Amino acid sequence: MSFIANISSTQSTGAPSEWVCRWSHLVPQDAAVLDVACGTGRHLRWFQARGHAVTGIDRDPLSVQAAAEVGEAIAADIEHGPWPLAGRSFGAVVVTNYLWRPLLPTMVESVAPGGVLIYETFAQGNETVGRPARADFLLRPGELLTAGAGLRVVAYEDGFLEDPARFVQRITAVRVAEGGLSPARHPLRALS
Repeated sequence: MSFIANISSTQSTGAPSEWVCRWSHLVPQDAAVLDVACGTGRHLRWFQARGHAVTGIDRDPLSVQAAAEVGEAIAADIEHGPWPLAGRSFGAVVVTNYLWRPLLPTMVESVAPGGVLIYETFAQGNETVGRPARADFLLRPGELLTAGAGLRVVAYEDGFLEDPARFVQRITAVRVAEGGLSPARHPLRALS
């Protein structure tokens, strides 16, 4: 069982995650973007407005219907059924406020060469400030680093955010393309 949280005011207004916005410049130009557990498509809208083809997956039919207004939207129970995108890869795989551990390797494998994984969800400690509170729904220290092994980590954070109060873990990691710059140049941008 997974937990998809809807606690943030940015989610209710449809605003994209600050973490996703901060690192979206690393997505290759014109690359397709996959949003896992996309909800109504706040990140799909963000990337579509930047010229990317977008695909979202969610199990909620109403969310998928809303996401379909922006791009490809797939209704699928990815926790109990097959991965509906077998064999496809994306210039970005975006995940926020969702954790289903058995799917972590599949999501990482879905990042195309030169593509980026942008992932942000709840971490241990969150049980002290609200939901989710069950260990099944909270990342262990360093868990995203382990999941992203094989990718080049550009940014990683594991800590507490105040507004709204929550513990998060987040990573941005790139699958270095063969023949890419050596060393790879992934511009860092400060939060605005």
